[in-house]
Amino acid sequence: MSSTELPSVLATSVAPKVGTVRVAAGERLRTVGLPGITLTVRSRPPVREGLPPALYVHGLGGSSQNWSALMPLMDGLVDSEAVDLPGFGDSPPPDDGDYSVTGHARAVIRFLDAAERGPVHLFGNSLGGAVTTRVAAVRPDLVRTLTLVSPALPEIRVQRSAVPTALLALPGVAGLFTRFTKDWSAEQRVRGVTALCYGDPGMVTPEGFRNAVEEMERRLALPYFWDAMARSARGIVNAYTLGGQHGLWRQAERVLAPTLLVYGGRDQLVSYRMAQRAARAFRDSRLLTLPDAGHVAMMEYPETVATAFRELLADTGELADTGPTSARS
Repeated sequence: MSSTELPSVLATSVAPKVGTVRVAAGERLRTVGLPGITLTVRSRPPVREGLPPALYVHGLGGSSQNWSALMPLMDGLVDSEAVDLPGFGDSPPPDDGDYSVTGHARAVIRFLDAAERGPVHLFGNSLGGAVTTRVAAVRPDLVRTLTLVSPALPEIRVQRSAVPTALLALPGVAGLFTRFTKDWSAEQRVRGVTALCYGDPGMVTPEGFRNAVEEMERRLALPYFWDAMARSARGIVNAYTLGGQHGLWRQAERVLAPTLLVYGGRDQLVSYRMAQRAARAFRDSRLLTLPDAGHVAMMEYPETVATAFRELLADTGELADTGPTSARS
């Protein structure tokens, strides 16, 4: 291991007890212990019994909070839960240090199997899109529908603006970046992330910015923060190089669940030009393109995403089971 590379930090040696995780109105958090992993799950009490379950999976550097704008709009449609992947949000690192796409997918599958909530309406953004694609391909019994927001599927020509994130996967880069940016404030880091992920950073409200800064401060205090980021970034890069039946595009072709694809025209991390390829790869797909959206459309345009999901339910005959209330449009 390079002397500049962060060592792996296991869940048995440290737990995320730094600061307090924000819980929005109507949300609740719980901890789920599973073999080899401990997951924090964010949920909203269902408005009534019998709603179909939904699970939301965030992207690289994100957390279950990334779905807090969308989940209230899904009340009456689904029973919502969002998971913090191992090493992110309030979930400690996995015991085996496996941050690969397969490792994250295994964590999602373990959670769904243990909860016995499947099949679920499965949502994924960015890294979470790659993870949920793999889940849907290998365990179709767990997935009712699949909604992918800017999924991190392999691209031949990666956008220049995405290169720094990809470089994080190289051994030693995380340690170098940590030292190089040690004097950056949480506010500076949040402004940088917002500029990268939002089509229009001006959409972030002052309250939303303050909340993001508070969360950034909490994460930076975690001893495994950069390790989880670097190893998960490496997991994405490694997944991009896999061929054959384990390749993500090949697995996309195997997905049986009706799929909603959401792409942003101003996405600096996942190219807008990949939308049509994805629409062809997923056999039962619907495509929503948002020209002004960036990488996190569920945070930028949650009402539009919720409406598109409702239309997916109507199109697939699932809406009849959800009752009279609906997402706001």
